[in-house]
Parts: sequence; C-alpha cells; structure tokens
Amino acid sequence: MILSDRSILEEINNGNIVVDPFRPECLGTNSYDVHLSQFLAIYESEILDAKKYNPIKIIEIPEEGYILQPNVLYLGSTEEYTETHAHVPFLEGKSSIGRLGINIHATAGKGDVGFCNHWTLEISCIQPVKVYAGMPVGQLIYFTVEGGINNFYNKKQSAKYIEKSPLPQASMMWKNFEF
Repeated sequence: MILSDRSILEEINNGNIVVDPFRPECLGTNSYDVHLSQFLAIYESEILDAKKYNPIKIIEIPEEGYILQPNVLYLGSTEEYTETHAHVPFLEGKSSIGRLGINIHATAGKGDVGFCNHWTLEISCIQPVKVYAGMPVGQLIYFTVEGGINNFYNKKQSAKYIEKSPLPQASMMWKNFEF
C-alpha cells in the first residue's frame, strides 16, 4: 500500500519519515517531490571496473545551469536528506523530467527501511539538456511494510552507503568482492 499525503505527513510528525528540508508545497497526493542538489559527479575513467574503486570528479552546477550530454553517466544527489524508519521508499523521476529525456536512475529506485541519507541519482539523457540546482527531479513514494524488520539498512554491517553526504556517491560494488 502506498502512503497518501496525509499519511506521509503523519509519519513525518511521528518521526518515521524525515525529509530535510521539508517544504509543505512539495507534498503531493501520494508522494514527496525531491530536488537536484548543486552537485553532479562523473567517473574519471572511461572504463569502470566492478572490482575496484572508480574515482569520481565532483562538478558544482553553476547558477546558469549545466548541460548534460548523452552517453555520459552523471551521478547527482538530492537536495533533501531523508530517513525512512518504517516504510520502503521508492524514488521515481517526475514526468516533466522524463519528457526532457532525462532518466534519474538506472536501477536503484527502491530504498530500504533504515536508509538515512541524500539519494544518489544515476542520471543519463537522450539529447543535450540544461539542468539547474534546485529543480524538481523526482518524487519519493512510501510503501507500507508487512511484518517486523530484523535488518534495518542503517544497522547492517554490509551497508555500503551509510556515510552521510550531500555529494553523489560512486559505486561501491567493489566492496562485494572483499571476502
């Protein structure tokens, strides 16, 4: 079941959902709009290695915007820091973003109960398009969880993305190869 606007607000007031900054006008009928932060990142190498750390270069989006290019993977992040303690958050792109040919995630639209951080976006585009810090890029949808939870994301020893940061986070797939 998806939480309605009333339920999202109730869960924020109960502390089960945290959105910082919280803006009431961003609360939709059954979602919360999130915005592109001022930071993007690109990988420094053309060839990425799943078994190794792949360094990234941070780009600060200037006030006049930044032009995304096709065939480049950009990592972005949300302005909003979020915490989800009792629901499964899903991040979906806004339809207006899709209509510009921008995808905000390749595969990682679902979060885990216990995720506490800014969201890293896996941004790609169909044709050159100018983006701006602070523009709406996605919406968080919250699903209820049936049953108790034994393994909250922020408590798992194997959790790789728990270091709180407003910067986009590079893939940590390489940590899966540490035995």
